[in-house]
Amino acid sequence: MPDAARRSERSRNAILQAAMDLLQEKGYADLTVEGIAARAGVGKQTIYRWWGGRGPVVLDALVEKHSGSGGPPALPDTGDLEADLRPVIRAIVAELADDRLSATTRALTIETLSSEDFAGRMRDRLLRPQLDTVKNRLRSARAAGQVRAGVDLDQAVELLIGPMYHRWMMRTGPLTEEYADGILELAMAALRPGAADRPGAPPTASSDLM
Repeated sequence: MPDAARRSERSRNAILQAAMDLLQEKGYADLTVEGIAARAGVGKQTIYRWWGGRGPVVLDALVEKHSGSGGPPALPDTGDLEADLRPVIRAIVAELADDRLSATTRALTIETLSSEDFAGRMRDRLLRPQLDTVKNRLRSARAAGQVRAGVDLDQAVELLIGPMYHRWMMRTGPLTEEYADGILELAMAALRPGAADRPGAPPTASSDLM
């Protein structure tokens, strides 16, 4: 690697590490490009030139953190879908209920409302890999006959995850372990074989049969 490229890589790593350190120390609200630059030992114009602002820096830092650990691990497949999903749903609710842990997610979510490009990057680089772990577990459950045939797996993931984020964003109620278990129970009732035969059940979709 040429010296210039090596220096750029060192600077990039220092910036991402500085962003994560300051995020933990100060929180997103008090995080600034100037602070990141000072901690990383680079000029703030370097950050503006490479990222454009603090939001994309934090996004890259979070992506780097997840990818550095090999990305989200595959969910266990014990043959009991509900038991395999329960720790995941509870963990999401617990993180959202912790103001310190969820502050960055809330701030980045707000950033997505003003930038379609940033929203796309956050969805594809940070959220999608995590959602795909749930989708893959649902796919194996469907193949095993534990989820009714024809279920749209993307909609099934949103059925599981969406209500928690709605309650968190709109602050419509407490985020508790009991709430997590209730969401999972309702989703499983809709996804199990035979659910479509109940009166008032929605028609099945088959857009994801891969």
